[in-house]
Amino acid sequence: MDRRVGQNVLGSYLKDRRAKLDAAALGFSSGRRRTPGLRREEVAQRANISPTWYTWLEQGRGGAPSADVLDRISRALMLTDVEREHLFLLGLGRPPEVRYQKSAGVTPRLQRVLDALEPCPALMRTATWDVVAWNRAATLMLTDYGALPPSQRNILRFIFLDRRVRAAQYDWHSVARFVVGAFKVDAARAGAATEIEPMIEELCRLSPEFREMWAENELHTHGEGEKHIKHPILGSITFEYSAFAVDGRPDLSMVVYNPLNAKDLAKIQSFVEASSISFDVSS
Repeated sequence: MDRRVGQNVLGSYLKDRRAKLDAAALGFSSGRRRTPGLRREEVAQRANISPTWYTWLEQGRGGAPSADVLDRISRALMLTDVEREHLFLLGLGRPPEVRYQKSAGVTPRLQRVLDALEPCPALMRTATWDVVAWNRAATLMLTDYGALPPSQRNILRFIFLDRRVRAAQYDWHSVARFVVGAFKVDAARAGAATEIEPMIEELCRLSPEFREMWAENELHTHGEGEKHIKHPILGSITFEYSAFAVDGRPDLSMVVYNPLNAKDLAKIQSFVEASSISFDVSS
C-alpha cells in the first residue's frame, strides 16, 4: 500500500467510495453537483453522525474514529465485506470484529474442486462444523452425508451421537475431546456463540460425555494432523488432514484427508473406482 508521508489514506478512501454512490438512487437531490456521488453531509446523514466529525475524518483531523463510527460509515457507503475490512484497517489498523454469517452452501466451482481431489476424501464445513459439501471419497471413507438431512450434517453430532462414527475411531475419547476443543475455537472466532446454543444444549442433554468435555477449558486448532480410522471394509487407514480457508468465504473451511502411505492410497483409490454408490451433494 502506498503510504507517502503526509498522505491521508483513510480520507482518500472515503472520498473515493462516496464518489461511486448514486445520490438520486439513495433519495437525495440529483441537482447540480460539483463532484459525483454523495456530499459529505449526505454520508454523515446516512451514518447518523455529525457532518463536522465526518468532514474532519476525511481531512485527517480529530483523531482515530471508533469502531462504531466506522461501522456506521461502512453501511452508509454500502461497502462490501472486503471494503469494510479495508476501512477498519485504514482507520484502526485492525480488521473489524467478526460478524457471524450462516453459510449459503458452496458454488459449483468449489464442488468441482472437491471432486478433483479424489481419491482423497475432502469436504467443506462451516465455522459451526456443519458439512455443506463433500466428494464421493468422503462418502465412502467417512460418512454418507447425503443420506442425512442438512440439519444433521454436523461433525460434533457425528462424533457424539452416531455409533458408526464412534466405532471407526481408534481412541474415541481423545478424538472427541480434540474435536470439542477445536470446535470451541472456530465457533468463537466466527462470533457464533448464539448460533450454536441450541445444538450445544441438545448435545449436553443427549450425551453425558459431551456435557463433561464441553465444561472443560481444553482448546485446540484443527489446522493439520493425523486421523486413524477403522473402515468397515478397508480396515485400518491413516490420513494426514489439512484444513484450508476459502478465500472470499470466511464462513467455510476445506478439509482434505490425504492417505499417509502408498498402500492406503491404493486401497482407497481402488475402492472409490469400484464403487457404484451415487449420492446427492445438494443441501
